[in-house]
Amino acid sequence: MAEAAGFGTGSTLVVAFEGWNDAGDAASNAARMVRDQLELVAISDLEPEDYFDYQFNRPTSVLDEDGNRTLEWPGVTLYGPVDGGTGIHVLLGTEPSRGWRTFAGELVDAFLAADITGIVFLGAMLADVPHTRPISVFASSESGELRDRFELEKSTYEGPVGILSVLGDAAQKAGIPSLSIWASVPHYVHNAPSPKATLALIERLEEFVELEVDRGTLIEESTAWEDGINALASDDDDMAAYITQLEQARDTVDAPEASGDAIAEEFERYLRRRDGRAGDGNTGPRR
Repeated sequence: MAEAAGFGTGSTLVVAFEGWNDAGDAASNAARMVRDQLELVAISDLEPEDYFDYQFNRPTSVLDEDGNRTLEWPGVTLYGPVDGGTGIHVLLGTEPSRGWRTFAGELVDAFLAADITGIVFLGAMLADVPHTRPISVFASSESGELRDRFELEKSTYEGPVGILSVLGDAAQKAGIPSLSIWASVPHYVHNAPSPKATLALIERLEEFVELEVDRGTLIEESTAWEDGINALASDDDDMAAYITQLEQARDTVDAPEASGDAIAEEFERYLRRRDGRAGDGNTGPRR
């Protein structure tokens, strides 16, 4: 049975939401891979009518194996082991449109009923990063105990948040510690799924949860994803030049000899070059 590394004797929950927290579908696809590999079954659903605006998150029409048309409604499902015991659980769904505090409270009650003693949130965000370099992944926790145990940082971010942060705050107040893993997805390819970011999230997840996720075709898909973007960039000089700038900035940050001052100076030079292009009327793929 898959177990948690350092989350107590209960179950560990892996959480991902489609929507604002899920650039390139990276987080939700990673959570689905965990769910499918462990053959988890649905153990709890939230009533979607209370939390979703169907003009924003519309139901979809699908055909079943017999060709019959059915409707799939946005919602949130908690999955657990088929025997109902402890082990890895997965929460998957769509970010709700309203009632976030009530939504989080209802989910926390379900976590406590399922003996969840630790949570790993998976997220993905659009960022100024090149697709040709390893995906940047940042892990943090508001729990001092988990930060000490896993040598994590405490996030210093201030600004708008998604449902992951709201749910994490509610869980922390209920005594369930959590950590978050975020992958950075190149913003210039935001319209397509990013298997490379999914792979990066799974690799980091395995550091916190005693589970080896079968990669399946994910590695091949990641290579094909990168090759496809390379092909697009080869036909677009502005895009190619922009990617080169991102690569140079990333390589400077990753260089062993890079100091904080050197990184700051390189970033300032990059901003000046970008502003210069804007000033002379040239256009390019800028954020």
